[in-house]
Amino acid sequence: QVQLVESGGGLVQAGDSLRLSCAASGRTFSQYVMGWFRQAPGKEREFVAAVYWSIDLTYYSDSVKGRFTISRDSAKNTLYLQMNTLKPEDTAVYYCAAGRGATTLPRTRSTYDYWGQGTQVTVSS
Repeated sequence: QVQLVESGGGLVQAGDSLRLSCAASGRTFSQYVMGWFRQAPGKEREFVAAVYWSIDLTYYSDSVKGRFTISRDSAKNTLYLQMNTLKPEDTAVYYCAAGRGATTLPRTRSTYDYWGQGTQVTVSS
């Protein structure tokens, strides 16, 4: 059974940094694509970043490119999202997700088979 457990969220001020972690368990993720999504109140869940675990190929949404960095530690089976220069509009619940098999759609929600429970990030102005 795949389990994804996020941590690292919190309340910060605009311009601050946070690092989210996602501890993954239940199988080997070398053939998976791993992603971060977020959902603000009253809005759809949206893509933030993704990485193909085995080849370290990354994708970002335009809204976070240059500020956020996705990475993974294979030894720890952990996915990270380093978030710098945070803005109030980054406020959301952040979800970790894992998608099995080959895919050319890392930005699409339906690509992902497993989801974590989410961690709240609040950025005050």
